[in-house]
Amino acid sequence: MLGGKKYEFLEMTKGNSTGIVLSLLFALFFIPNTSAQVTSSIDTTLIRIGEEIKYTIQVEADTTALVLFPEGQSFAPLETIESYKTDTTKRDSKYLLIKKYGITQFDSGTYKLPAQRVMIDDRVFTTDSAMVEVRDVPVDTLKQKMFDIKPVIEVDGPPFNFIRLLYFLVPLLLALGIWYFLFRRKKRKEERERQLPPYEEAMVALQELDSLELLKENKSKAYYSSLTEIVKRYLDREVDSRALESTSDELIERLLLLKDSGHFEFDTETIRKLDAIFKRADLVKFAKMKEEMGQARADRSSIEEIINETQEAIPEPTEEELLENEMYLAAMKKKRTKKRILIGSLAGVLVLLITTVVLGSTYGWSYLKDNVIGHPTKELLEGKWYKSEYGIPSIIVETPSILKRTEIVLPEEAKAQIKSMDAFAYGSMIDQFYIVVNATRFVNPTEVNLEASLEGSLQTLEQQGAQNIIVKQESFETQEGLNGRKAYGSFNFPLSNGKLATKQNYEIIVFGQQGALQQIMVVSRENDTYAEQVVERIMNSVELEIDPFQQKPKENEEE
Repeated sequence: MLGGKKYEFLEMTKGNSTGIVLSLLFALFFIPNTSAQVTSSIDTTLIRIGEEIKYTIQVEADTTALVLFPEGQSFAPLETIESYKTDTTKRDSKYLLIKKYGITQFDSGTYKLPAQRVMIDDRVFTTDSAMVEVRDVPVDTLKQKMFDIKPVIEVDGPPFNFIRLLYFLVPLLLALGIWYFLFRRKKRKEERERQLPPYEEAMVALQELDSLELLKENKSKAYYSSLTEIVKRYLDREVDSRALESTSDELIERLLLLKDSGHFEFDTETIRKLDAIFKRADLVKFAKMKEEMGQARADRSSIEEIINETQEAIPEPTEEELLENEMYLAAMKKKRTKKRILIGSLAGVLVLLITTVVLGSTYGWSYLKDNVIGHPTKELLEGKWYKSEYGIPSIIVETPSILKRTEIVLPEEAKAQIKSMDAFAYGSMIDQFYIVVNATRFVNPTEVNLEASLEGSLQTLEQQGAQNIIVKQESFETQEGLNGRKAYGSFNFPLSNGKLATKQNYEIIVFGQQGALQQIMVVSRENDTYAEQVVERIMNSVELEIDPFQQKPKENEEE
């Protein structure tokens, strides 16, 4: 009958957010007590700092039993310095297992060696605790030889770190390069906007050529090179877009084709004069012929006349051409804007990437993640904290967020035993941080079995899907001196896709009064230093209220 109740109750709590609270009731009323088959001994309770204490656990169990001894630093505040190999001896039909530990402490004082938890199959056995005194090592300063203080020794400074300097120079140079590119682009655009119309540009260029006085200095080659470039640049902007990149003969040939096709009303004499000037200019530039100053000035005047005649021959653009030109300019402007946005975005991403690499390499990726990207538990630790009372009898605790009440549906077999039950929580089991606080008052003021309560909570964790649960137990004492029981360790929790989530650390503390049970459980991600500080602050803030309903009968009896 008892086994049936146990199965029915666990099925009821499985998958329920209040299963941990209900498991305490199950542990109190339905888990039978078992006699321990575990003994422990300690070779000494008085040591000097750093000396080794031999702690022995002896287990007598069936040959088919699975025995798990404590592992890790389960002797805190004492430190485990060595875990010796288990000695196994067969005695009749049972095994005698002897496990020894070497423990010590490096600070003087009196310490409590906590009880150790041994698992035999699915049953938990707890050893006795003990008090250990650690004394200082006496130092005789009279007999010990003394030495003078050594003089200061100058040492060479560390070698210059070129790699670290490079980390800072690369993003700086890249940023300067991007700024220069964008600045020069803007400057070129402004120069294009300030550019004169083709005819006015040609007239200004001819005036500047006159002011240079190249002919007086006998620089005919430079003079004719500038003169032909002026007329070619004008024709390139107004008549033929390939004029600057063409030879003189090619340009004359295309001008004749444009005249014959009727695109431009060029005068044959004008084209002939331009061809004659190009030929004289080629002789001066390539055959090193010296041209007379009078002929050069005449050619300059002819170029001005050719430009004037060409300007008159150019037809006025039609409305369709103006519209097409306007649409083309708008499309080009849109294309340039998109290109500028793309270049700016790529440059920003590149700078951000290099800055991330530099900061990560210099200060470490943890610093970058915590202070630039952000860390949930760091925000909890550094944010506003709230000190509140929860349940009856109340549990006073400081938390980074106010806990919300959780509704609990009690099973029928538990209602007759429970007077009231309150539960409050924040987060969930697979979040970065989870805390649940509950307080329960029973109808009968019976003594609460704290170890059975912890065992019920651990069984509920397993029923909810927790795997690879590591369990350690020890006594817990509040700042006011109220004693409780603490279980802590780690577990894995399965996700919906079947994979295991990041390993979670947990701490559960329970306190018992006459007819009342108070519990706090905190779950956080493993290897999260900020979460560890949050848990420590929460546990150090715990205060308890003695159940006032249990004090009234005593007052009536005294009356």
